Amino acid sequence: MDIKEIQNLIKFVAKSGASEVKLEMEDIKITIKTGSGKTETTIVQAAPVTNIPQSAPASAASHVVGSAAPAKAEETEDSKYITVKSPIIGTFYRKPAPDKSNFVEVGTDISVGDTVCVIEAMKLFNEIESEVSGKIVKVLVDDSSPVEFDQPLFLVDPS
Repeated sequence: MDIKEIQNLIKFVAKSGASEVKLEMEDIKITIKTGSGKTETTIVQAAPVTNIPQSAPASAASHVVGSAAPAKAEETEDSKYITVKSPIIGTFYRKPAPDKSNFVEVGTDISVGDTVCVIEAMKLFNEIESEVSGKIVKVLVDDSSPVEFDQPLFLVDPS
């Protein structure tokens, strides 16, 4: 199932008035919930299996090891923070409107249920609410950028 088919499915469910639709296939599970003016979509997809040519394993393995070391150092530094991730695919906006101020900035204290951003998917603007309380320490996505499902958006210090 490609992104166009998923987008068409979201449109169809939004127009149909159904409150919840679940679709499960071999490699993908999709749940679309609607109600109170908001549409929430959860997509879980298995990672595609890739075949590496027989002559490439040594170079591929050395590349993975080489790139993993810097990521580990950053991961331990950020491990004390909670990551707020995108629940849907769409365009990330830090403001409710172009002439308004950002929902949150670095240093902003947030509580569970506070709106931290908006993600536009298929002309629907979905307010993304925090599931944690704490202080925003880093914004990981630029305003008006496309985001993927489960992409990290913010780092929050829960202490």
